[in-house]
Amino acid sequence: MGFGGDGGTGGTGGQGGQGRNGVSGSTPTHGGQGGQGGAGGLGGDGGKGDGNGAHGGNGGQGGQGGNGGTGGNGGDNTGTSGLGGNGGQGGTGGTAGAAGTGTDGGAGGSIGTGGDGGTGGTGGKGFTGGSGASGNSPIAGSQGGQGSQGGQGGQGGQGGAGGAGIGGIGGGQGGTGGDGGAGGNGGNGGNNTSNGKGANGGSGGTGGGAGAAGTGTDGGNDGTVGTGGTGGNGGRGGNGGQGANNTGAGGGGGNGGNGGKGGAGIGDVGGGTGGNGGNGGTGGVGGAGRNVPIFTDGDDGGVGGAGGLGGAGGDGGTGGGSGGNGGRGGNGGNGGNGSNADTAGYHGGTGGASGAGGKGGAGGIGNGTGNGGNGGNGGNSGTGGIGGDSRGAQDGGKGGGGSTGGAGGVGGEATGSGTGGSGGTGGKGGSGGHGGHGGNVSGGAGGRGGHAGAGGQGGAGGNNSGTGDAGAGGTGGVGGTGGGGGTGGSGGSGSSNRGGLAGRGGTGGAGGAGGDATGTSGKGGAGGGGGAGGDGGEGGTGGTLSWGGDGGNGGVGGNGGGGGDGAGTDAGGDGGTGGKGGHGGSSGPDVVVGDDIGGDGGSGGTGGTGGTSGTGVLGDAGDTGKAGFNNLYAFGGGGGDGGAGGAGGSDDSDND
Repeated sequence: MGFGGDGGTGGTGGQGGQGRNGVSGSTPTHGGQGGQGGAGGLGGDGGKGDGNGAHGGNGGQGGQGGNGGTGGNGGDNTGTSGLGGNGGQGGTGGTAGAAGTGTDGGAGGSIGTGGDGGTGGTGGKGFTGGSGASGNSPIAGSQGGQGSQGGQGGQGGQGGAGGAGIGGIGGGQGGTGGDGGAGGNGGNGGNNTSNGKGANGGSGGTGGGAGAAGTGTDGGNDGTVGTGGTGGNGGRGGNGGQGANNTGAGGGGGNGGNGGKGGAGIGDVGGGTGGNGGNGGTGGVGGAGRNVPIFTDGDDGGVGGAGGLGGAGGDGGTGGGSGGNGGRGGNGGNGGNGSNADTAGYHGGTGGASGAGGKGGAGGIGNGTGNGGNGGNGGNSGTGGIGGDSRGAQDGGKGGGGSTGGAGGVGGEATGSGTGGSGGTGGKGGSGGHGGHGGNVSGGAGGRGGHAGAGGQGGAGGNNSGTGDAGAGGTGGVGGTGGGGGTGGSGGSGSSNRGGLAGRGGTGGAGGAGGDATGTSGKGGAGGGGGAGGDGGEGGTGGTLSWGGDGGNGGVGGNGGGGGDGAGTDAGGDGGTGGKGGHGGSSGPDVVVGDDIGGDGGSGGTGGTGGTSGTGVLGDAGDTGKAGFNNLYAFGGGGGDGGAGGAGGSDDSDND
């Protein structure tokens, strides 16, 4: 393993002699070291190690004086276990000469370590440190060489890039820049090809006095059961690298740099968290939760860094995994959507809450027996998210609440037999969300309409669109106060049950109308009461064989609502205070008795000032009762206080 001879000293101002290359070693000797460069000359290359266990020779050091010489390349190893040679050191520059560049390390053998990059010499202008060589499986990549120090008035050299890790070990760290030089980029983390852990990305080097920092590189991808590496942190001012897929978190941004994106969940853990932005930088997006195999729950999406978006939740697995929740947004970011649950029916994930000004994420759909997920809450001035639908027997998700000025989210729809989700409550000044529709399989109840914020309008109750016997229409939300009062939401229709109750009006607002019963036996919903100064709502119409709903009472100074009409043989609903009684139902053709009476007239409203009760206002007359059947008379409705009673029904039969 002979060394190359040293180069002779060059003449003044001339090039130094070239050092002789080292002789390649034979089995199992090492390659020779390159000769030392003469003053200002190049160092010779190291010889190659030929045998098993042989190391490649180190490159010779560059000569000194004038401009520093460049170090020789490290020798490659061609065997199975030897080390690659190190790159030669750059020569030191003279008073005003530029320093030599450190050269690359030699490649490792099959399990050898890559050589380190040479360090740049000191001189007028610093040069870039050599790149670290890539390591061969499963050894780490070597560290990049350091940038040289800038001479007086000179610019520092840039740190070399770290070598990539090829096996299960991390990438080398980028070299630090010399004063005034930029930091080197970190090497990429090695990809794992079997069961090991993906390597971490190298951190970016730190910038010199005024140099820009290097960027942290991405973590390596995960192998079959390994964990993804973490993205390297950005150096000062550098961006964080993206986390590797699986659990890798995004690297944090340096001051002024952006945070890296969190890696997606691919194995058995959720998405990585987005890196936080440095001062003045944007936060990274949270990684998505993984989509999971059978019977397992979806993972939550990663949390967004400050200012970043939350990641979406992963889908639940076939056979019943719950959907993951959406990640929480940073300030201004929207919450991630909850994912859908699959097949046998777990719950949809909850939408992520938003940051200030953002919109809450939508709830996921619940399949099978799962509930729909709830919508996320809106941030300041943000709208609540939509509740997720239920596709099975369970309830729709509740709409997210609106923040100040924001509307509540719409309740999720139950498409099976479940109850529709409630509408979200409106923020101050915002409208309440509408309730979701009830299920259509066996008559789920409609969801309750959301309450309005101050000055807003209550949401309508959801309809019961089913064919069964159970579901009632949802109750309308309460109207808000302030300005003109909001109108109460309408009650939903019932299929074979009562119509939904209407919401009451806010101050100055009218009550909502009661929902109609659309089946055979449901009573019409009652009208909502009016707010102060507002009229009561009309009662809903009864089903084909049922009662009409009662009219709502009028608020102070307001009229009562009329009672709803009865259908078939049943009575009309009573009028609200001050309102008119509804009509009694007509007797059916095959009904033995037709004796249902008209609804009572509502009482007259009470007048007066200063708290003293005045004279009662005459109520409207009761309606005329419908004709009787088979010798029985229907009775007229009773008059309201001060009102005349309605006329009795006539006998239209041929019996005495």
